[in-house]
Amino acid sequence: MSQITTHVLDAAVGGPARGIDVVLATADGAEVASGVTDEAGRIADLGPERLAAGTYRLTFATGDYFAAAGRETFYPVVSIDFAVTDGGQHYHVPLLLSPFAYSTYRGN
Repeated sequence: MSQITTHVLDAAVGGPARGIDVVLATADGAEVASGVTDEAGRIADLGPERLAAGTYRLTFATGDYFAAAGRETFYPVVSIDFAVTDGGQHYHVPLLLSPFAYSTYRGN
């Protein structure tokens, strides 16, 4: 299982956000992994089973998602920086999205 997982929910439609490109990168921008949210808005296998401690960034191509649905958005890209402190822990980073707002938290 990947150490990093994510899912995206579209609060404006009350369901999963399918087809969003997501990139996992190091703090200096080196790409570690990438994926696309599935029918449930999830990427269960994003990156390696273990990452070194450090700061990482998830970047979500939200503009493409909204454009494909014919919807305007204020946030064409959402980037979430987070710290991996323990190589043995699982990090789930969800994104709750709407065209003009978003929130995130550390999930389980």
